[in-house]
This record gives sequence, C-alpha cells and structure tokens, in this order.
Amino acid sequence: MKALTLQQPGLLLAADHPEPAGPAAGEALVRVHRIGICGTDIHAYGGRQPFFTYPRILGHELGIEVLAVGPGVEHVRPGDRCAVEPYLNCGRCIACRRGTPNCCSGIRVMGVHVDGGMRERFVLPAAKLHRSASLTYDQLALVETLGIGAHAVQRAALEPGETVAVIGAGPIGLTVIQFALAAGARVLVLDVNTARLAFCRDHLGIAAAVDTKTTDPVAQLRVLTSGDMPTAVFDATGNPQSMAASFRFPAHGGRLVFVGLFPGDVTFDDPEFHRRELTLMGSRNSRPEDFRQIIRLVESGRVDTAPWITHRAHFDAVPAVFPGWTKPETGVLKAMIEVG
Repeated sequence: MKALTLQQPGLLLAADHPEPAGPAAGEALVRVHRIGICGTDIHAYGGRQPFFTYPRILGHELGIEVLAVGPGVEHVRPGDRCAVEPYLNCGRCIACRRGTPNCCSGIRVMGVHVDGGMRERFVLPAAKLHRSASLTYDQLALVETLGIGAHAVQRAALEPGETVAVIGAGPIGLTVIQFALAAGARVLVLDVNTARLAFCRDHLGIAAAVDTKTTDPVAQLRVLTSGDMPTAVFDATGNPQSMAASFRFPAHGGRLVFVGLFPGDVTFDDPEFHRRELTLMGSRNSRPEDFRQIIRLVESGRVDTAPWITHRAHFDAVPAVFPGWTKPETGVLKAMIEVG
C-alpha cells in the first residue's frame, strides 16, 4: 500500500506502507479517494505547525469510501461515501463532557498528532464518519475545512445584518466568509493578495474587499461602516503581525475571533482593549453537528464548493508538485489529491 510521509520539514516522500488490519468493534476500514490540502499541511511542510512531530502521514481533509465495518457499527456500511471528522477526542475530559469535543484536553488530530489519510487505506473510529448519498468525493473532502469557518461563525453568534470583517482570504478565511454570508451578515474582506480579493468579489458576493497592502485598513473600515467599525472581526491569517493589528478593527462592544494560529505570543494594548470592552475568542476545529449541517447545506446547494478547487494532482505526483503549492505566487486556494 502506498503512503506519503512528511519525514521532516521540506521532505515529503512516497513509500510502501503496511496494509491496515481489519476493523475492530466500533471501527471502519476505509479507502481514501480525495485528500484536500490546507494551511496545516503547508505549515507542517515549512516547519511552522504547532503541536506537530515528524515523521507524519499528513491528510485530514478526506473523501472516503467505506470498505468494511467492525462489530457494533450501524450508521455506515460498505460502499458508503463519507467525510471524515479527524478529531480524536477522549470523551471524558471537561470539554468533552460539556459538548465541546473539538477542544478536548487530550485531542489527537489525524495528520497532526497521529497519522492521517495520505495513504490508500486505513482504519479509524466509525463514529468519525459522516455519510452522504449524493455528494462527490471532492465535496466530502471539503467538509472538514468548511467546518472550521462554520464553527468560528457559530462562536461569534452573528446576527442577520451585522457588519463583519474577515482578515485573510485563504482557504480558512473563505470558509468563514461562506458561513458569515449564510448567517445574513454584511461581509468585508481584508487581504494583501489581490487575486484572492478578486475571487471573493467574483464568486462570493462580499460587500467590499480591502487591499491592506495599498490601503490603511482602519481608515477604510471606518468609511465602509460609516464610522462604526465592524461588530465582529475574524482573523484567519495565522500571522502574528496581523493578529496583533486586528485588535484595532472591532467596534466598541465588538468581538474578535482568532481562527488561525501560530507558535508564539500575541500582544495587544490593554487600555484600548478595555476601553472598547472587546470580547476575544479562539476557535478550534469544529464539532460533529457542524459536519452534519455542512453536508446538508452542500447537498441542498446552499453552499457551492465548485469554485474552491484550483489545483489537482494524482497521488503519485504529489512529492513533486507539493513544494509549488506552498508558494503564494502559484495562486493555490485549495489543492486536491486524487487517489486511485
């Protein structure tokens, strides 16, 4: 069986890997058909991903086919197509007991803490599979990344008509934009990449795009909000300078949600933070109900994933093309690996 292993930063290798054993009770054996590439994979390749150890089989955005199930598994069966919820939670800690398994104190994320899906077949807990009778493998592989934005928007409790700003129009920022729009918000997008801003204007129907490379973002946001500033701001960059600067953007009484992360400290001006009584939130992963909601939205056509995938490669070609996917100038929004 083939697998792709990130041996160390910058070294992604294809090699033979042992075939998985049959599924035990509560498990499923799956065949991987699609693997989406996200910021976590890019950061791990560059040696900048927190909570990461090498070597590691990457891959947590997966569209799979069920091959076999172990005793006690009833919600999926062989032949089903599924999205994978890649967050292995303990079920016992305070977060799990309170219904937030996405931030379990002992969480293990496939492709980060444990080996992921850049392999032809593997066994995983069947409870982490979310089936769809109609979605394609491409669409199923995008459910996990959509969940990041869905959960962040849920954390912010957006109201219809609210003006929000999303900083960073990369793959994660796009998911935040998608669900902020679905919540009825007026969305402003900030980025330094003109191609990504154009994508948001052309395909997502945002209210305005702000090029922070050529425009003072604070001044522009004041103009766009008639002096009020956005009541919710999402930073999806994972960039420490951007995250520190984002404290300037929310309105008085507003919320700031950090969706991206980086391995370091963020500092801010405390008197200004208190003067405006801001609420600061972190948003991590997503919850099982997010997966189910997203599958329904994509099945109904309310969320269109078609424009997202900009690059493709067959599994065997990935070691050669992956370095290019890490470079912003190649214009990658979402790269998809086809297996088999």
